[in-house]
Amino acid sequence: MSSALQIVEHEGAEPGRAPYGNYRLGAAYDEMFAPDGKVRPHYAGLAESVSIIPAEELRRRQQACEASFLHQGITFTVYSDKQATERIIPTDLLPRIVTADEWARVEAGLRQRILALNHFLRDIYNDGRVLKDGLVPRSMIYGSKHYRREMRGLPVPHDAYVNVCGTDLVRREDGAFVVLEDNLRVPSGVSYMLANRDVVRRAFPDLFRAQAVRPIEHYPRELLATLRALTPVRDDVSIAVLTPGVFNSAYFEHAFLARQMGVELVEGRDLLVNDNVVYTRTTSGLKRIDVIYRRIDDDFIDPLIFRDDSALGVSGLFNAYRAGNVVIANALGTGVADDKAIYAYVPRLIRYYLSEEPILESVETFLCREPKSLSHVLANLDKLVVKAVGESGGYGMLIGAHATKAERAAFAEKVKADPDNYIAQPTIQLSTAPTFADGGVEPRHVDLRPFVLHAQDTVIVPGALTRVALKRGSLVVNSSQGGGSKDTWVLSN
Repeated sequence: MSSALQIVEHEGAEPGRAPYGNYRLGAAYDEMFAPDGKVRPHYAGLAESVSIIPAEELRRRQQACEASFLHQGITFTVYSDKQATERIIPTDLLPRIVTADEWARVEAGLRQRILALNHFLRDIYNDGRVLKDGLVPRSMIYGSKHYRREMRGLPVPHDAYVNVCGTDLVRREDGAFVVLEDNLRVPSGVSYMLANRDVVRRAFPDLFRAQAVRPIEHYPRELLATLRALTPVRDDVSIAVLTPGVFNSAYFEHAFLARQMGVELVEGRDLLVNDNVVYTRTTSGLKRIDVIYRRIDDDFIDPLIFRDDSALGVSGLFNAYRAGNVVIANALGTGVADDKAIYAYVPRLIRYYLSEEPILESVETFLCREPKSLSHVLANLDKLVVKAVGESGGYGMLIGAHATKAERAAFAEKVKADPDNYIAQPTIQLSTAPTFADGGVEPRHVDLRPFVLHAQDTVIVPGALTRVALKRGSLVVNSSQGGGSKDTWVLSN
């Protein structure tokens, strides 16, 4: 009998036995246990390790992970909590494990998807062929609050509008990964992916080495290479990360990435534009900036062009951008392509631009702008998740199964008042993964956010941010809504 099978049959690695006394398999796909309660082969090593480590030692290691996050100041703002908005990101001791074959399919699907989305963005800001052919309604594009008319006809390096993408994936009950949504504007979370790797590798050093986990530590180097590739070849390319400042929910990530890449971390007040060239103020004088990795939404980039009350951006920045003297990543106006209404059209866009069938499926989506779909959504609110098309971070949504009758009725009025602003999807269970909770191991719902880098080439580091709903039974994994995170181990073979 192989060692893997011996571990599968280990008496501790079984729902109902310590430390899995509260582990209950449900209808959702479980990452660790098969429906018959046997450990999946690629989780065998983790199952054995957890089974033989005393509960007190597991608790000590969990506390060590949390202490590391605390000392590093790894925080996120939970705007929905009136008592304490600034929190340490909860991290879970137990990694989520993905096989090499599963990752190969995910990687191929993400490459295909970002190529199609970049083709789409170039098209709608130039020839508009997809609109002339009637594949996507003009009203959906031109009516989107994220469509930027100022971007029409502007050249973008390598036609790469989206340079950093965080795509959210979930597993269906049959175990297949499907795309839940794309994040194309200022996706966050990659620093938490890297921080999780650091603490969990120290928590399970022997297991980490034995599992042949693929590395992710090179992400900052790949990001730097992607940003450099957006400019003509120069030895002295100057790059800056533009942050809204210390009060932003993801400020830790902005500072972390700037430090790891060895580039400037700047706020709008640190920059100035002179003769359509962008400079940053330094102790030795003005320094030209060639590439800005912006972590600020379009509206706040330049008060002369967009919101005139913005104190976060830089006056004249868009003119410098339009003149070709600075590159902004991601390009302005990318939000129109991660609008949740456009999501429903992405499979068609892949066929249209690439002449390929989608590798990763999408979740069935009902557009409330369509009368037939609206009637279906209103009649089935208790079974659906309804989302505002331009929102992110878990805001502006209703999870019908978890809402009260009064909450569903109130949300129905919002949808009827502005149907173009909403889409709906079936409630997806989300897969569950083993999580250290209450001194034992319990299943918690998770999703998966890999990060895609795109300029002249497409790079996907073999890892992802696994977000976890820490409350038993909850499906809300967003950090902004109180969720946590896990390390994600992609195996080499």
